[in-house]
Amino acid sequence: MSASRTVICLLRNDLRLHDNELFHWAQRNSEHIVPLYCFDPRHYVGTYNFNLPKTGPFRLRFLLESVRDLRNTLLSKGSNLVVRKGKPEEVVADLIKQLGSVSSVAFHEEVASEELNVEKKVKEVCAQLKVQVHTCWGSTLYHREDLPFPHISRLPDVYTEFRKAVESKSRVRPVLPTPERLNPLPPGLEEGAIPTAEDLQQTEPVSDPRSAFPCAGGESSVLARLQHYFWDTDAVATYKETRNGLIGVDYSTKFSPWLALGCISPRYIYHQIKKYERERTANQSTYWVIFELLWRDYFKFVGVKYGNKMFQLKGLQGKSVPWKMDTKLFDAWKEGRTGVPFVDANMRELALTGFMSNRGRQNVASFLTKDLGLDWRLGAEWFEYLLIDHDVCSNYGNWLYSAGIGNDPRENRKFNMIKQALDYDNNGEYVRRWVPELGAIRGPDVHTPWNLSSASLSHAGVSLGETYPTPMVTAPEWSRHFGKKPSGAGPSPKGKKGPSHHPKQHRDRGIDFYFSKSKNL
Repeated sequence: MSASRTVICLLRNDLRLHDNELFHWAQRNSEHIVPLYCFDPRHYVGTYNFNLPKTGPFRLRFLLESVRDLRNTLLSKGSNLVVRKGKPEEVVADLIKQLGSVSSVAFHEEVASEELNVEKKVKEVCAQLKVQVHTCWGSTLYHREDLPFPHISRLPDVYTEFRKAVESKSRVRPVLPTPERLNPLPPGLEEGAIPTAEDLQQTEPVSDPRSAFPCAGGESSVLARLQHYFWDTDAVATYKETRNGLIGVDYSTKFSPWLALGCISPRYIYHQIKKYERERTANQSTYWVIFELLWRDYFKFVGVKYGNKMFQLKGLQGKSVPWKMDTKLFDAWKEGRTGVPFVDANMRELALTGFMSNRGRQNVASFLTKDLGLDWRLGAEWFEYLLIDHDVCSNYGNWLYSAGIGNDPRENRKFNMIKQALDYDNNGEYVRRWVPELGAIRGPDVHTPWNLSSASLSHAGVSLGETYPTPMVTAPEWSRHFGKKPSGAGPSPKGKKGPSHHPKQHRDRGIDFYFSKSKNL
């Protein structure tokens, strides 16, 4: 088609134009650029261990929106997004042969084995066809080459040590400017249709008005979200107080789904925080957004260090735990039928919206691994299927922590479901929202319906074992909190500030799950 130099930019989890090194490199080293996204059939099969669906309906919708948005952005810059259905290594080989002008294929490096396998195969194809490969690193806040450790094997096994080292010895690189124009596609190259969910043998999800994440995918949406959360509402200035909320869009940044697909650069968020701190206010909340981005970095680098150990039953410590395989228990957990309302509410929210709060994730993971004793990989693969914001390193890293087989030195951390429910949903508003069959039980009693008298249950229209399950398990430590009324106003499930500040004992617990030496969570 063309004798001029063409660079193929193979896009995967980097669906943005801003702060994207691929486009900068390609612009300098080509006359034509082919931004390419492949719908890889391997993403739409079963998960590795339990053959659960690998990509759920909400994440797929979000991905399709993100791909459409990137195509529109690239069109506005004189380019386009070429879309194909197929394995990237095969699509790249076909394009190289078809175009006859490809000098290089460029892509961002990933961490986990399936993604690395794609990179290996693309490199093999390019070597056979005598085309150069250029790779970049762009998924983390701190660049891999800027870490203050001589080798990734020296990455600390404790987050706090990692955080202190990078904060004191490394710097976050500046954001690359967004190109005004991009070199065009080679003449005559077809853009390709963006598939529908049906094309990928998936179902279109039904939107739920209760969703805490009613947002569209794509770079445009997340840049608008940041503008709203930082500059229009100043919500970021109270993030640390509200981040444990359960209801609504603004209790947390909600950046994670866009970060997972690379629609927003973590460096862009960081530099916007720094700008906000200079121009408006700097406090614990603004810092805490960076603190959470560092957790995301940490899990990525743990993935680099440990490789496939991240997915193995014995985890990073090689620790044998007698996990159970019980389909009945797992089905009840995933469908929100455990009889423990706080767990059920969170699991139903996940199934119906593809989203769950950070607080909810910690609790349902603890319940699956510590109360039910089920194989942690069941939970990890269920999350992989349903979460809009599934990020392989963060998901599996967090499940390893919950299961007590991550690289965390403390063991036997177990969440007390009743204490957590009373602390974070003190009036039961969240539970009633997602477990409507308990809707007539007022106040915090909704968290322990099995403790109510027959008359109270009858008055609320609840028949345990019929309209709502009896609990599958009741942990002995729960009884310490039966009948307790939350002290003071307590935190609102909406994560509001003002009268709904966290109770004093929670205010400065950091990320409680990871830092608390107390086993009374």
